[in-house]
Amino acid sequence: MSKTSEHILVVEDDPSLSEWISDYLVDHGYEVSVANRGDTAVELVEADHPDLVLLDIMLPVKNGFDVCKDIRKFYPLPILMMTACVEESDEVLGLELGADDYLSKPIKPRILLARIKALLRRGSEADQLAVRMFGGLKIDSISKSVSLNGMPVAVSSNEFDMLWILASEAGKVISRAELVQRLRGIDYDGFDRSIDIRISRLRKKLEDDANQPYRIKTVWGKGYLFAADAW
Repeated sequence: MSKTSEHILVVEDDPSLSEWISDYLVDHGYEVSVANRGDTAVELVEADHPDLVLLDIMLPVKNGFDVCKDIRKFYPLPILMMTACVEESDEVLGLELGADDYLSKPIKPRILLARIKALLRRGSEADQLAVRMFGGLKIDSISKSVSLNGMPVAVSSNEFDMLWILASEAGKVISRAELVQRLRGIDYDGFDRSIDIRISRLRKKLEDDANQPYRIKTVWGKGYLFAADAW
């Protein structure tokens, strides 16, 4: 199979699992690098700037949460976390630190591939779109950057994707189910908190009122609405 231009960094300390994932992704056309320690992963992300980081939580020297937090300071592209834990708190923490999505172990090959393709596709589709302006808010899909009143706003790739979807549908209520489907490629199960976490982070960064939001509004029982005239 011919190679794609996408480079994936697999951060996993289990040699057999990292080898299996690497071989599987190479067979599907991706260029793959592997790191088996958290500190090494941070250095590789900064040096190589891969298109996606597949990041395990349990790592030697520096755990996946700390890696995610560190690389989000300079890395805007997708981070897909892997966890063997069943605790919801681990998934929530990963999202709060800037991960775009998460997978539970044992990893299912087709689901892994689908999540990776969805994350990479969102980025490539956004590259072909235009800049959107709403008063003092500028959203640039080419540079994946956001500014408010001339000041840059640091957003992760998942926060950017969320904002882009909402802004593209300005004035329209978008349900959690639709957001989950468009952002994660899965059906909403009624318990997924990732959308609410991302909305909360965006509101804080975009100077919205947390108690009575007027820029990214909550329409109870229906979803969220981006107010085009609130900027």
